[in-house]
Amino acid sequence: MENLDERLLSAWLQLSVQIINERVVSDMPFNEALVCNLLSKANDSRLTATDLCEKTRILKSQMNRILNSLEEQGLIYRERSTADKRQVYVMLNKEKSGLYEREHTKNLQLVNRIIEKLGREKAESLIGDLAAISAITEEVFS
Repeated sequence: MENLDERLLSAWLQLSVQIINERVVSDMPFNEALVCNLLSKANDSRLTATDLCEKTRILKSQMNRILNSLEEQGLIYRERSTADKRQVYVMLNKEKSGLYEREHTKNLQLVNRIIEKLGREKAESLIGDLAAISAITEEVFS
């Protein structure tokens, strides 16, 4: 029987492969969808490219390419701070965010199918476990 560490790593890799191979986000690149998701959840707080880099662990140069692409598509816009001209805020363009919204809806449907198969109690437990794993990996990788 494999050791616990080997089994956990195998399960992690298997899930990663499933998600990547099934193209969970098929109509836009994954990182663009990730950035749009963060911007849609930002509510009234304003995020900068630096904030997005910190939240995603994406390099600044790559983030700039992502933001430029999203801006060219009209999915985001940037606004310079009136208080500090060095600050540039990135916001989701709600009027043009249809592509992202369709992807998000499709992903929620997928997640709801998983919840149906798992059951609500196991799904709730999984959320706690994934949050704990995320916090631990952030601590270990920092």
